[in-house]
Amino acid sequence: MHTPSCMYWATIVREKLHRNIKAIYGLAFFNSFLIVVPVIVPFFMAKGLSLAEIFYLQAVFATTIVIFEAPSGYFADLFGRRIALVIGAVIHGLAYLSLNFANDLATLMVFEILAGIAASLISGADIALLYDSQKALEDDAASEHSGGIANLSFIRSSAEGLGALFGGALALFSFDLMVLIQSIAAWVCLLMALLIVEPPAPDATTPKARIKIGTILHHLFRTDPILRHVVLAIPLYNLASFHVAWLTQPYWEAQGISLAMFGVLWFSQSLTVAVANKLGFQLERRWGAVFVLALIGVLPIIGHFGMAWLEGWYGIVFGLLLFVCRGLNQVILVNALNRRVPSEFRATANSFTSFLFRLAFIITGPVVGFLAEARGLQATLTVLGVASVFLLVLIMLPLMQSVKAIQRGVTA
Repeated sequence: MHTPSCMYWATIVREKLHRNIKAIYGLAFFNSFLIVVPVIVPFFMAKGLSLAEIFYLQAVFATTIVIFEAPSGYFADLFGRRIALVIGAVIHGLAYLSLNFANDLATLMVFEILAGIAASLISGADIALLYDSQKALEDDAASEHSGGIANLSFIRSSAEGLGALFGGALALFSFDLMVLIQSIAAWVCLLMALLIVEPPAPDATTPKARIKIGTILHHLFRTDPILRHVVLAIPLYNLASFHVAWLTQPYWEAQGISLAMFGVLWFSQSLTVAVANKLGFQLERRWGAVFVLALIGVLPIIGHFGMAWLEGWYGIVFGLLLFVCRGLNQVILVNALNRRVPSEFRATANSFTSFLFRLAFIITGPVVGFLAEARGLQATLTVLGVASVFLLVLIMLPLMQSVKAIQRGVTA
């Protein structure tokens, strides 16, 4: 029998968990409300950087995340996701504060390193906290289509879009004013993180210190063929749209698009991701998982070749297909990952996929930047289109075959 005291505390815990979800959404919004991003390439060029140096700078950011990503996820699982988010939010605020004083490659590297550490601490911990909060509330986290992850991705994409509109308008007046407002908005993440509480552990009798990296890697790569393919697909298909995100601004300039339109175009990309976030599970329910996986595999091929071979607004519209792919990836594949890993190392698993993504960018980013400067955007986009074909054959088709095998086993 539940005593009134127990029921009272249970109600308090539920209220805090509901607040958790709102705070995580708020953190995601302000962490993604990056008003500098839609004009980041012109901003860096105004500091005297070449396109190759900009890609090099992003490789520094990616290297920082590679170093800190998996350890930060493990730290979050071991010592608490809330602690990881609070520390990450503080460093996030310091990063954008430092951007006010960055004027050359060296000082911009300091900004990128701080931003990379912050992103490592926040990445993975936020999704794990959201998933576990919903599970503790007996919400839809355990269902096949978790609305929480879709909402989180939608909020992030919406924040990117709104930030793009705001940043594009501010850039017309002053880059310095834009960076100042960005640095103020960045500190709201800390307020959101402080509102979060740790959900009750699913098994309080199991010491967290017993979690071993070897056990986690074995679970990710050896226990389930679908999980193994998903762990590889998430970072590589993120990479497919990430390269283009850094090429779109010089691509727009090459098409004769004015700086005033950059914010609107970036908003359209973020809106495309947000719509794909919302429609992803509906497509999966109606047409099946294999159909949506095929879309994720094919869209980068069409998008890259479309941008390479078509000019003007036609190429820009085809480029949006890459952001449809990103939106579907963020809900379909990320949900598939989180459903297949236990709570004890869910943050580590999410951080590990981000680690693989950043590691891949360290290898490919400088090459793409050099190729864009040496051979031009058309050649670079064509190469990325060819790479997307290999990605479809080597990564997505095996994942689709694994899903089909499971479906045949269920219906047999």
